[in-house]
Amino acid sequence: MRMSVPLRRLRQAPRHLLVCEKSHARHARSRHAAHVRDHAYNCRVSFLIPECGTLPEVLKSTIADVGEYYLLRNLSLHELVTHEFIDTFVKKGSCHALTYNTKIDQDNTAALLPTGKLILSVDKDTYEELGLQGRPSQYSGKKVMRYIITIDLMDPSFHPDSKKHKRVLWALKEKKPLEFDFLLAWCNTGAEGSTLMSYFPKNQIQTLKPKITFSTLRDLQCPVLQSNELQGKPEESCSTEELFEWLGAVLNQVSLDNKSFSFLSTYCCPQPNTIVEQAFLCTITGFIIPEAIIQLLEKLCCYFDEPKLAHWLTLTVHGFADSPVSWRESEHGFHKGGENLYNFVVFRNLDYWLQMAVGTNDDCPP
Repeated sequence: MRMSVPLRRLRQAPRHLLVCEKSHARHARSRHAAHVRDHAYNCRVSFLIPECGTLPEVLKSTIADVGEYYLLRNLSLHELVTHEFIDTFVKKGSCHALTYNTKIDQDNTAALLPTGKLILSVDKDTYEELGLQGRPSQYSGKKVMRYIITIDLMDPSFHPDSKKHKRVLWALKEKKPLEFDFLLAWCNTGAEGSTLMSYFPKNQIQTLKPKITFSTLRDLQCPVLQSNELQGKPEESCSTEELFEWLGAVLNQVSLDNKSFSFLSTYCCPQPNTIVEQAFLCTITGFIIPEAIIQLLEKLCCYFDEPKLAHWLTLTVHGFADSPVSWRESEHGFHKGGENLYNFVVFRNLDYWLQMAVGTNDDCPP
């Protein structure tokens, strides 16, 4: 009898949140760019265009120019708080850094936001050894085993001669040195100056390019959508939740046939639906900064400048499962999946739905 409780819990699906909002891409108060910008760490971007078989011309240059990123090996964390690094990169552009191959629920991790906030998620022993001010992780439970430390590199009081800077540098360099592999990307605002490749030793840094794949899906069942009906209408259109579930199946190449003998899935496309002869799917994998996603979203909106057969298209962005944050500085945890993602459904008239989803150990998206 005592075994029935944990077994029942294993059958329960973990809590998740899906937040949806509707607006127009050209509306003066549209927040679509702000939401993209607030989600700093992105590992996969996919767009799906029904009634399209090849990459549209309007997107070719944008896809080719998604932007390279860097893998930095064995970086001592104190190097990110030196004023040489802050003055060269943090203050002169949009700098993103995220620890590579670290597990948010097991390891010490770190992330540098483009706002200049350095966020550390560390275990209890590391926190006590560092001696820096932080707060307990909100997902620790009754016995606190993880702490979050936030260091504002752009704080005017964090100058080279300040006690605050000297203490942080001493803690990270001498008291408890921390070393990680990092993914880095830097978007320069146009000022001439150093580059990440010239700043770090050549044997320590490697340039990487996102992986891009294209595919054409044939005879795809697509839900019928109406831009002004987020909840859908019986026998007229599908809801935003149904679309989100369907899109997850399509992006993961799950069959929509609902065959009784299938051991993998009995999922089928929601009703009402229509079959499109072909749909174009592009997936970009790597360390993708928000600026590149904003440009891609803008070009996808431009796709409808000329008449098209497609009534809508989608842009789906997945965040890193082991990032210390999801949106802005909201703490992110792994729990059972570490999901944090968002999806745009852009309609022909440039109305859009924005769907933002997180798993159990996350705050509600903004």
